Amino acid sequence: MNEQTQDSTEMRTLTVELGDRSYPIYIGQGLLDQAELLLRHVNSRQVMIVTNETVAPLYLDKLKQAFADRQLATVILPDGESYKTIDSAMMVFDELLRLKFSRSAHLIALGGGVIGDLTGFAAACYQRGVPFIQIPTTLLSQVDSSVGGKTAVNHPRGKNMIGAFFQPKCVIADMSTLDTLPDRELAAGLAEVIKYGLIRDPAFFVWLEAHIDGLLARDSEALAYAVEQSCRNKAEVVSADERESGERAMLNLGHTFGHAVETGLGYGEVLHGEAIAIGTCQAADLSRRLGWLSEDDVARIVALLQRARLPVTPPPVLDAEAFLEHMAVDKKNVEGQLRLILLEKIGRATLPMPVDIGLLRQTLQTYGRQ
Repeated sequence: MNEQTQDSTEMRTLTVELGDRSYPIYIGQGLLDQAELLLRHVNSRQVMIVTNETVAPLYLDKLKQAFADRQLATVILPDGESYKTIDSAMMVFDELLRLKFSRSAHLIALGGGVIGDLTGFAAACYQRGVPFIQIPTTLLSQVDSSVGGKTAVNHPRGKNMIGAFFQPKCVIADMSTLDTLPDRELAAGLAEVIKYGLIRDPAFFVWLEAHIDGLLARDSEALAYAVEQSCRNKAEVVSADERESGERAMLNLGHTFGHAVETGLGYGEVLHGEAIAIGTCQAADLSRRLGWLSEDDVARIVALLQRARLPVTPPPVLDAEAFLEHMAVDKKNVEGQLRLILLEKIGRATLPMPVDIGLLRQTLQTYGRQ
């Protein structure tokens, strides 16, 4: 490792600066064993933990110990993107109402991005908003979805189309939870890590090229640095543009393509990070056609994602017309006009911009289909 790495046992604290709604991101090993860290952010007697069938056997009992003197409820949902639905949110609402939880109750999201997004959405809606805390247990959720206050559930016609901006009270990223993360899930999280290097941090992209093998091997110092640097980038962007009126939209590099893959194949058929890796390559290809990236730039991007053991070509069952149909249902579009985040160079992304449909069709018809 080099001078940019940190002691993997040391807890680091970053802050998302949002005035009176600012909150800390804690990053470190064994944080679930530090009850006082969690309790300093929970001032309610009523606490609900929302998790899933995969994470619950691993970490739920440990988390429950911190609330032995509280009115504690748990909701354990099925695992998977296909359960990120209004129906699952209703299960949370039903239990909150059954137990007569008040608007001072606290929700805790214990799990990956699906649990974090869904719990945040439920917290934003219940009695018009109750506090919640993010405890992300996957690499993808630690570096991306747990930070920034985007909460949502999916609709069959579009991913994350029903949601709200609602910030957590804190984010507790316990790096030790990555020890139980399957290799495929770890790789999926690296897609979002690589994104930060591409959109605004070229030095981080170079670091990732040098250390991707260590990350896949779960080198603790490499993972600690990658999570911290990713969260630092995310926190800076969110602090500058909470509701995605400008710079924050850059965080969606590859997402319009990627969401089309997820929606087109059916939620859960590919992991979110896998779809984003494909979409990032398509965005890079289109950026090359616009004259911004060189062929060598695109090759570097594709090579790094491949080394991260991520897919880089679109599924053959989705042709150009299917992509365009699903891409038309995207939150960045304005009055029916498709807008995309592209790359001016490695380390600098564009804001959402209209694209030449002819060039877009070339990418959709030819990239990865030779």
